[in-house]
Amino acid sequence: MSLHLPPLLKPRFGQPVAVLGGGVSGEGVQALVAALGGTSRVYDQKGAEFTARAASGHGLVVFSPGFAPEHPWLARARGAGAEVLAELDFAALCWGGRLVAVTGTNGKTTLTEFLTHALRTAGRTAVATGNIGHPFTRLVAEVGSGLLPAPGSALQRLAAQHPNRHAPGAARDCYAVCEVSSFQAEALRHFHADATLWTNFAEDHLERHPGLEAYFSAKWNLVTRTTAGAVFAGTTVQRFAARFDRPLPAAAAVASEGQPADPRLAGTVFAEYPQRENYLLAAAWWRHAGFDEKILLAAAKTFTLGRHRLSRVMEQEGVTYWNDSKATNFHAVEAALARFPAPVVLIAGGKGKGGDLAGFVHRIAPRVKHALLIGEQGAELAFHCSTFRVAHTACASLAEAVRRAAELAEPGEQVLLSPGFASFDQFRNYEDRGDQFERLVRDLRAPANLR
Repeated sequence: MSLHLPPLLKPRFGQPVAVLGGGVSGEGVQALVAALGGTSRVYDQKGAEFTARAASGHGLVVFSPGFAPEHPWLARARGAGAEVLAELDFAALCWGGRLVAVTGTNGKTTLTEFLTHALRTAGRTAVATGNIGHPFTRLVAEVGSGLLPAPGSALQRLAAQHPNRHAPGAARDCYAVCEVSSFQAEALRHFHADATLWTNFAEDHLERHPGLEAYFSAKWNLVTRTTAGAVFAGTTVQRFAARFDRPLPAAAAVASEGQPADPRLAGTVFAEYPQRENYLLAAAWWRHAGFDEKILLAAAKTFTLGRHRLSRVMEQEGVTYWNDSKATNFHAVEAALARFPAPVVLIAGGKGKGGDLAGFVHRIAPRVKHALLIGEQGAELAFHCSTFRVAHTACASLAEAVRRAAELAEPGEQVLLSPGFASFDQFRNYEDRGDQFERLVRDLRAPANLR
């Protein structure tokens, strides 16, 4: 399939496309503009300012998810008469393949990766895209331009596995398994999913959304842009849909919580919660799509979790250390703590995202032996720990927290990094935070650090 400008965009390509945001999404937009034969200019808070004069020079403006709907640059673009599109909308207008959307407060990255793995196991062409770090615009450029995939790209790696399934003309048979965040979902106008899987819903991102219902509504916008009868929602989503008077059809309801063990999943990452929920959502869509569940089970047996998701780092002097750096909200921390039969030494804290911090500390108190608190939220966490009688220590750095954890934990106990907050106060991202944690833990083996 060669790329063609959609009718909506044709009149707008006579001028350079304005790309708001110079990050990963912005780079994907630039790649797609180039593949469509256009030119682009990037505007970013750290670079070129999108002034009223600049806005008058563009017929099409595409923005990254970091731009909230009320951002003044978007108002400026509309005021200048430009067509203003979210990155996912721009990609969707040019996409000719199949599109499965995955969203949720937690688990969406793992479910996106698993569905992609399962589809490939079934012999289908599938690429994980969207909020997972491979922008949808970049995927569209790779698949639809008729050019060879960029070296090292997801499509090139996939083509090496299935060389007969990746000619440009086969793009219509490609599944884009697209992770969609609330920041992306709230702005959608042209994106339409063949199916949407919504894992769960809990308090998160209240630094962006002005309340829990607004956060739910942002994700609900994705539901309204999905083929009828192809929405699959977990138990918590169903509860909040009823609370906010957003009725889900009965066929959308997936019993994803509190389900009995499935012996077929023994030995897989889906044998226990919280990952069990991801399998149940995947299985619901898999059956709807008409695939054999035996293939899904086979894929489950060969699937491995990405890093920083409640992964065991090592055991040192009888103490086991766990890296759950991807836990950037309260719900994820609570799910991780539920995996352990006894209270743990917990390392938590980071950059706040709003929410009921007191309620969070109250809920986790019985599962925490001692909390080691880091980052911007450390002081407020300490206040609530005192209120709910959770033993705690404020730490100036992650290194100090790891040293203190090694002193506090007894043989047979667990040390868990499950921060519950964003990483950007002290780290580049959650991967950087997790990598640093693992290095610090392994350094405990050095003789000078032994207790």
